[in-house]
Amino acid sequence: MAHPNFDDNCTVANPPKLLDRVRDKLRVKHYSIRTEQTYLDWIKRYILFHGKRHPQEMGAAEVEAFLTHLAVAGKVAASTQNQAKSALLFLYREVLETKLPWLDNVTQAKAPKRLPVVLTVSETQAVLAQLKGTHQLVAGLLYGAGMRLMEAIRLRVKDVEFARHEIIVREGKGFKDRVTMLPESLIAPLKLHLAKVQALHDEDVAAGYGEVYLPFALDKKYPHAAREWGWQYVFPSKNLSIDPRSGVTRRHHIDEKGLQRAIKQAVRDLGLAKPATPHTLRHSFATHLLERGQDIRTIQELLGHSDVSTTMIYTHVLNKGGRGVLSPLDF
Repeated sequence: MAHPNFDDNCTVANPPKLLDRVRDKLRVKHYSIRTEQTYLDWIKRYILFHGKRHPQEMGAAEVEAFLTHLAVAGKVAASTQNQAKSALLFLYREVLETKLPWLDNVTQAKAPKRLPVVLTVSETQAVLAQLKGTHQLVAGLLYGAGMRLMEAIRLRVKDVEFARHEIIVREGKGFKDRVTMLPESLIAPLKLHLAKVQALHDEDVAAGYGEVYLPFALDKKYPHAAREWGWQYVFPSKNLSIDPRSGVTRRHHIDEKGLQRAIKQAVRDLGLAKPATPHTLRHSFATHLLERGQDIRTIQELLGHSDVSTTMIYTHVLNKGGRGVLSPLDF
């Protein structure tokens, strides 16, 4: 029997609705809209799996049963199962404020340790040459600056330092800022691109629009900042859209799926056997720097890794340890 506080859409019928409480808590803690959507989806699936019972009526056995079902029946990857666990952890700890010593004992799926896919220098150049326009610029930043896909797509104009040949990556993984290089070869095409973006922004302002999303309620602290040129996205969408959170019409950044499809098509057209993705360009950035003798600590800083052991994976890609051991067959 369904819990009396739930309606047919798996939300709480009487205010405050459970999913609204989850959503509000995620926003207070500044989680991204993607994480918000993902967590809400997992919580809905958890409740529906147990016949729309309220989470307060359930505990370790139900969580374990749901996660086991994902692994056995759903055959999901370990990372997906752990993502579901994180969503349920957030629900119980942050929203329901339940003390859960039992949740820490729920088995964490062990993700396999795999070496990243890396392209050779010539393969990378060939893939980049297949891309055009904005896609080529974004891919150039992934490979030339070691940025993650969403870091590049969310890049703001103010964070591109042409004079210093630097890019400031804001709110990277773990909400950390870092500085990486701006490749010399991208300066001219990026300036040309930004001239077109500024003209588009001027048109938006003249039409009564021109606002961009600002994080952490900065729009309240600085009411006019949302229309300022420096806060605009380097890679804006071609179309205006309605912000799902505020309902305001804005020009958001481009959709990352476009670049994902473009790189997939480029790899297919080139006949490469490697399953390369946009993130492969970041892996290739680190590996190629290591091949050229760059020290591991500098690469760690450029990538934004908290622990150098994460960066050390690229030494295994090269089949080289700290001393670059040579096979006895090659003596």
